[in-house]
Amino acid sequence: MRPLLAVVDSYSSDRPQFTSVLAMLLLIFISGSVAMAAALKAGVTKVDITPTSGVPLWGFSDRKSSATGTRDPLYARILVLEAGDKRLALVSVDLGRTFGPSSLAQLRKATQRDISVLIVAATHTHSAPAVQDGYPNGPPGWESTALQKIVNAIEEARHHLREAQIGTGYGTTNIGHNRLRLNPDGTVTWFERNLTRVPTAPFDGTVSVLRIDAMDGQPIAILVNYACHPVVFGSDNLQYSADFPTVTTRTVEDAFGGRLISFFLQGASGDINPYYAVTPLEQDAVEMRNWTGRTLGDEVVRIAKQIHTRPDDVTELQFAEDSIHVAMRWDPEKWRQARIAVFGSSDSNPFTTKPAEIALPVTTVLIDKKIAILTMPGEPFVEYQLSWRQRCPVPDALFIGYANGYNGYFPTIRSATLGGYGASNPATWLEVGAGDRMVDTAVIRVNQMLRRLHDLPEDFSKE
Repeated sequence: MRPLLAVVDSYSSDRPQFTSVLAMLLLIFISGSVAMAAALKAGVTKVDITPTSGVPLWGFSDRKSSATGTRDPLYARILVLEAGDKRLALVSVDLGRTFGPSSLAQLRKATQRDISVLIVAATHTHSAPAVQDGYPNGPPGWESTALQKIVNAIEEARHHLREAQIGTGYGTTNIGHNRLRLNPDGTVTWFERNLTRVPTAPFDGTVSVLRIDAMDGQPIAILVNYACHPVVFGSDNLQYSADFPTVTTRTVEDAFGGRLISFFLQGASGDINPYYAVTPLEQDAVEMRNWTGRTLGDEVVRIAKQIHTRPDDVTELQFAEDSIHVAMRWDPEKWRQARIAVFGSSDSNPFTTKPAEIALPVTTVLIDKKIAILTMPGEPFVEYQLSWRQRCPVPDALFIGYANGYNGYFPTIRSATLGGYGASNPATWLEVGAGDRMVDTAVIRVNQMLRRLHDLPEDFSKE
């Protein structure tokens, strides 16, 4: 069969009317094909969600007082991505954990008309207001205000969508260590601070950077995905702060002239501390916080400046939202008593009583068939991040912990056998292997999105 243009040419000398019609049809076909390849669009914004003083702070059971003021603002950063008729809203909040189920449901309900999939992820700072799964007397005023600000910010980002192009880059930096040190005799020691910066394992120093540009190459947003607890400040700090992530994001924004918004997406940092964890304020904790944030930020800047974004041939946004049903690891009453023994009756991180079976929300996103995102609703150990990156069938695999819910620690099976904080104490309450099931689910989902999982053949007798 001859090409269409050749057919047109053969009729050009004696059938001008036919040639004109055929050329018009060809133009319509080409323009229709272009229209089907919808461009990627992005919109970003951020909003201050810092409460007034007097609110109890997240984390540190030995912290006795509520917040006395603000060291640096707490933000909600919003990225909306659009491809075709689907939109993703990624919300990064400077909190110790994400909001509870009812508050997240409120966000989804308020945005469901315009947003296809919502991810709310916490940076996990321990210098932010405490969040609970539920409140007997209703949510505190600061939380209700923050939720409304986030709804408005998502709408603002959506209204400012513009065509964009995306790129990724990677580097390495070490600002922390694994805080569960395995001794030669098989016991585990709590290794909170590492002032000599001695290497520990497992650890992941990978700095993953996602850069989003306008079509003229000017950056709109730079996202960094890294695994490390933001706990340079300890329990003696009573001022709101995003800890080292605020320095990291500011370092990146300053390097690009303040023309973009930088996001810190917490990874699988369940067993990872910064070198200078819980530094007392009188021992220059602010400078240790600044060093940690700048060290990471400088590496992000280096990577981001080497990323050259370009439009993708395939622009597509796919996602899956799954619920993984798991049981409690411990007897509920014994677990409750153990929490009181460890954290006291006025637990600074209160949770509602957990049912016998818990549904864990897992969101998997695939952007342009090359960038995959897995979220976990709690504190995954770092080996899950390493496993996800190794097993994910696309080259760019981001792991976001502390997202769309909070269900304590997710230790690996091996870590659960070794013990230690987050592995075999009241801070973890889900059945062993929950994290493995979530990674498995995401790996399957991405392979399904790529159509790599075979259907049952029509003539299966020949297989």
